[in-house]
Amino acid sequence: MAKSLEQTKAIIQSMITLASAALGLVCALAWNEAIKTAMKALLGEDDSLAGVFTYAILATLVAVFVLLALAKAAAKVGGEAAVTREAEG
Repeated sequence: MAKSLEQTKAIIQSMITLASAALGLVCALAWNEAIKTAMKALLGEDDSLAGVFTYAILATLVAVFVLLALAKAAAKVGGEAAVTREAEG
């Protein structure tokens, strides 16, 4: 009976992980489209090399900011984050 309960827990945890990944992908694609549209509005419709690099740099900065904010929030609640910084000194 305990083995069955452990298997059920593992299945539910797997379903939560998969659903979280799928919803994360949907959100990422939505933000991708929003940032692309904003960049086109700012830089015009031309898909120039400068525009593509600007978009890539902006997307990277947003990703780094969000990951660091989430890591800080995880540290405050006592959890572990996927991104950690080594101690200075």
